[in-house]
Amino acid sequence: MVRVREELPEDINAIRSVNTRAFGRTQEADLVDKLRRGCSDLLSLVAMRQNEIVGHILFSPAIVESESRTIQGMGLAPLAVSPQYQRQGIGSELIRAGIAELKSRRCPFVIVLGQPQYYPRFGFEPASRFGIRSEWQVPDEAFMILILNESKTQGISGVARYRLEFAETIQVK
Repeated sequence: MVRVREELPEDINAIRSVNTRAFGRTQEADLVDKLRRGCSDLLSLVAMRQNEIVGHILFSPAIVESESRTIQGMGLAPLAVSPQYQRQGIGSELIRAGIAELKSRRCPFVIVLGQPQYYPRFGFEPASRFGIRSEWQVPDEAFMILILNESKTQGISGVARYRLEFAETIQVK
């Protein structure tokens, strides 16, 4: 059984380890560290199995800019599960818990750049259906949005932007 809770200061090294092992590189772990240092408005959740952190998800502020207005929501990235615990529903638990918490905080939307066959099960749709495109050149079907508050997002379209730390850390072109 897995328990999901918010990150604690003493979890930082374990979160870094989970991200590094899950991705087989340090870029995502570096991104998490940079975001933690540069942004106070994060939602960082861990999945615990017994007393071990086996998964991590991070939500950070993201915006959609149109000609007439800008609206702030959250971006989901990264989502990491230790390799030996993958394909056991832990990532899904983290996503569901994060979405529930963001709904309770009245967050208007969540964007994600990810697997088009995975994220729709949580309600994500191609952002292009709403006239929203990524700041990066990415496949249309891989850039998705989950609308959590339709009244706040009514009529919004334009360019979605993650925090600057993403462009500085992750090579997305």
